[in-house]
Amino acid sequence: MVLTVNKKNIYSKTKLMDLTSWVILPFLLGSVGIYSLFKVLQKLRSSAYIQDAVVVLTGATSGLGKECAKVFYKAGARLVLCGRSEERLNDLINELSQMRKGSTQLHKPHMVIFDLSDVDTVTSAAKEILHLVGNVDILINNAGISYRGTILNTKVSVDRMLMDTNYFGPVALTKALLPSMIKNKRGHIVAISSVQGKISIPFRSAYSASKHATQAFFDCLRAEMAPHDITVTLINPGYIQTNLSLNAVTDDGSKYGVMDKTTAEGRTAEEVAKIVLSAVEERSKEVLVAGLVPTLAVYLRALAPKIFFSLMAARAKKERKMKDT
Repeated sequence: MVLTVNKKNIYSKTKLMDLTSWVILPFLLGSVGIYSLFKVLQKLRSSAYIQDAVVVLTGATSGLGKECAKVFYKAGARLVLCGRSEERLNDLINELSQMRKGSTQLHKPHMVIFDLSDVDTVTSAAKEILHLVGNVDILINNAGISYRGTILNTKVSVDRMLMDTNYFGPVALTKALLPSMIKNKRGHIVAISSVQGKISIPFRSAYSASKHATQAFFDCLRAEMAPHDITVTLINPGYIQTNLSLNAVTDDGSKYGVMDKTTAEGRTAEEVAKIVLSAVEERSKEVLVAGLVPTLAVYLRALAPKIFFSLMAARAKKERKMKDT
């Protein structure tokens, strides 16, 4: 058997490949270059958004709030740190001041001391904030308290405590600062909510209720503020390695004082703080910061509620049995 080779066809194919390379390769390289340039410009724009912006941060003395203070400070924000403890706020400012050495970009933070659960105090604090900095560019509603208990045994005063701290306090502070944002035609409201603002799990009723209310309020706020170009961002984290469960209250208002396994194994506060910074830089509307199982649960609640309810009932039964043993 004799194999014949058509040299003319080989030459034609080679020529076509050369021509294709000359056309496609520059196009691909150009596309990569344009994309890279776009990402660089986007990064510069995001950095400029935070640089010199006045950022008010509640719950700044520990956990996620403290880490948010660090990442926003490094990004060049002018911080107003809010909390209940003057001593701990001073400690944080001293810690941040160590980052200022050798840099002219970073600004010395202000601090405002108040209890978020007292609406009258919140209103006064807002006036103090505006007196200190003139206007607020970004408000991060981070402070909050968690809860563990059964609905049957939980005092209504505990439900009110959770709502005052997690819902009414942030709402009052947001409403107090909004008029100045509208006047300045610039503003960004951030609410640190929770996965439990999307779904409820057993023995977290008061906490879940406060976060569901948070979700609803800030969703409405986003729509109403759209004509004023004020951005509203909701961050819904899962478990974070903080003292949230240790400081949680029980059904009678006493401290829970236990580090839950899920909390201990959660994401680090530093990692979540960086996600918050990115969400603010990108003007995201909402970010779910959770693992696969909580994320699936959120979608399951919406798409297959009967299955979700059955799973939650089974979870409640299992947890109740563990407590009884």
